[in-house]
Amino acid sequence: MAAKLRKGDKVIVLTGKDKGKQGEISSLSPKTGKAVVEGVNIAIRHIKQSQATQGGRVPQAMPINLSNLALLDAKGKATRVGFRMEDDKKVRFAKTTGDVI
Repeated sequence: MAAKLRKGDKVIVLTGKDKGKQGEISSLSPKTGKAVVEGVNIAIRHIKQSQATQGGRVPQAMPINLSNLALLDAKGKATRVGFRMEDDKKVRFAKTTGDVI
């Protein structure tokens, strides 16, 4: 099945502690059904000091379930994603506006 969300998409969080926050998908894991969104679901991770890094407490974005994310359309509203054929090519489109993503 084709991916409705892809790396680089602007998304909004629908549920959870970061509800309403927006960000860009920095990495995606289709096998686990999760994505890492910049600035969302931040957790503190402790990094051990080494010659290359300082170490200490570092804020890091953690994966969030794809079902808790919605794509942002051109107007900045949450939308669902559909697929259609245009010139023998399958494209994604926003269901609210009908625009190709």
